[in-house]
Amino acid sequence: MMTEKDLRVSIDRVAEVLLNHSLSIAFAESATAGCAAAEFSLACNAGKFLTGGLVCYDARLKTALLDVPESMIAKYTPESAEVTEAIARGLALLMTADIHVGITGLPCAGGSESAEKPVGTMFVVAIKGGSQLFSERRVFQGDHQQIVLQAVCWTADLLFKQLVLEP
Repeated sequence: MMTEKDLRVSIDRVAEVLLNHSLSIAFAESATAGCAAAEFSLACNAGKFLTGGLVCYDARLKTALLDVPESMIAKYTPESAEVTEAIARGLALLMTADIHVGITGLPCAGGSESAEKPVGTMFVVAIKGGSQLFSERRVFQGDHQQIVLQAVCWTADLLFKQLVLEP
């Protein structure tokens, strides 16, 4: 099971890469409800790389603020790879940053869960300069809080791997 220390290590190493490459980052979060931006804000010198975040837990915010078409949400559900990419791209219209990250998913029952997309399914998409860095889907186990924290740590790990490979 992931610990707070694991999360801190993952966030701090991404922060270091962002700082070393003078890159900024912003988050559009649904299922994680601002946890990723909050965790990144705790890194040393976060003000030099963290632009901000937007919590779009309600699907209406995805359409109203991030220009995600209602038809896309109806077709794919608010918790999907397609909508996750759309919120990351919509965020780029609102916040200036080098990297825009979208996170959606199902940390608890009550969304669009199904046999193919069970509770614990999370999606993350990162966009840099208009190009997709990655789009990933993963299913986590645990309670609501554990799933959210694992998803934030996973996001940090994906960012680190991508930024080290393609700074």
